[in-house]
Amino acid sequence: MKKLHFILVSSLVFTLLFYNQDLGLNWAIFGMMQTALICYFFQEKFTSRLHLILVVTSVLSCFAFAWYGDFPSFFAMLLSIIFLQFKTQEPKLKLLQALPLVLINGIASLGRILMFSQYLPKRKVNNGFAKKLIAYFVIPVLFFGLFLIVYSFGSDHFSSLFTGYYLDIDVWQAFVLTALGFFISFTFWNYWIPEVCYEKNDLLDNDFKQEAKTQNQNSFSFLDIDFERRSGEITLFLLNVLLLVFIATYNYEQFFEVVKKSNLSSDTHERVTAVIFSIIMAVGVLLFYFKGGFNFDEKAKNLKKLAKIWIFLNGVLILSTIIKNSEYVSFFGLTYKRLGVYAFLILAIIGLVISFIKITKQKTNAFLFNQMIWYFYGTILLCSFVNWGNLITNYNISVNKGVEPTFLSGLNFNDEVRRAYFLQNKLDGQYFEISREKEISRMQSRSFLSKALYYEFLPSEKKQNPIRF
Repeated sequence: MKKLHFILVSSLVFTLLFYNQDLGLNWAIFGMMQTALICYFFQEKFTSRLHLILVVTSVLSCFAFAWYGDFPSFFAMLLSIIFLQFKTQEPKLKLLQALPLVLINGIASLGRILMFSQYLPKRKVNNGFAKKLIAYFVIPVLFFGLFLIVYSFGSDHFSSLFTGYYLDIDVWQAFVLTALGFFISFTFWNYWIPEVCYEKNDLLDNDFKQEAKTQNQNSFSFLDIDFERRSGEITLFLLNVLLLVFIATYNYEQFFEVVKKSNLSSDTHERVTAVIFSIIMAVGVLLFYFKGGFNFDEKAKNLKKLAKIWIFLNGVLILSTIIKNSEYVSFFGLTYKRLGVYAFLILAIIGLVISFIKITKQKTNAFLFNQMIWYFYGTILLCSFVNWGNLITNYNISVNKGVEPTFLSGLNFNDEVRRAYFLQNKLDGQYFEISREKEISRMQSRSFLSKALYYEFLPSEKKQNPIRF
């Protein structure tokens, strides 16, 4: 199949799936179709285990969205299919370029759609083809139409066979969906990669080229290499001392100073925010000093030791924050935000480990970003597969923390456990639950293509016997 065929088929399927439908199962079916087209027509390009992994994650993320129909599962499905297409069609380009290219093509396609010569097939119409078109189609249809009009005037019953029919189609909706489907399909199958992406792709390599190992260029024109190296040593030494003092005061305030329970929430938020900015700036400092030839500078041993100490101390700070967040959870129970803090801190630890490997193995700055994009992608996948609302509800009920009825009713996909808990504690039938039950009824009454399968397997009526926790 040619690109035009992919675009037209995808556009038609998109229109059929979304016409008179809400967003739901149709997105999952559309995603599965795109994955299937890539797998079937480009299977000869599947040359590594990575392609198989991306196919599996694409399929699983489609199923996740079909079940939950929420934004995390949609984002995971979108990333999976984009990454699969990108690594299949452009295996030599670094994955870091995928997301910027999606944004660029989203804008560029608005004009490129009008460049018909780029994607419409070029065919020469010879005399034989024209003769067949006129003889086999134009002339028969012309005579058929003329005699149809004449016979219709002569017989009302004959005329009724061809009149009185109308198509119950929302023309405007069909037009908008067709245009949107064509735009999405065009952007996905006929994407454009600027030449600069190929030219600068080497800058995203994980390893330095041989000439870069010997080029130790200074960052500032007014400082030579020796002064810059010494400046880095002094900077990292001072930052290590400062971080040691901060860790000491941070942990004293967290674990030894008496804090009112009412202030625990605001204090924890402030400290976590400080740690987030600290980790981001810490990685920025390492990337600033360990670029280019500095990674191979024989005189930079002290700088590397100080950098490793800096990484270790930041790791200690992250562990302290994890403990503090756990204390916060023990007081108030789990929430989406507190789970998000855990996710960020774990990613921060991974980032520090990769930074340590970068310095030890003398890798480029791009190495850090090339690795972290996969861990970020893995985090999105995990968020889309796990029923976090149900996990939070079960945990909070088990420890009797964070079980306010309004809060539990605001969590997603916890309805069976919530119903049982409310029934057991005689909280059912109140306003906050009625509002949630109305939302469930609305989701269950949707047409098939607009559904999220989770609600299809959820009983529409509450269970009479409460579950014991």
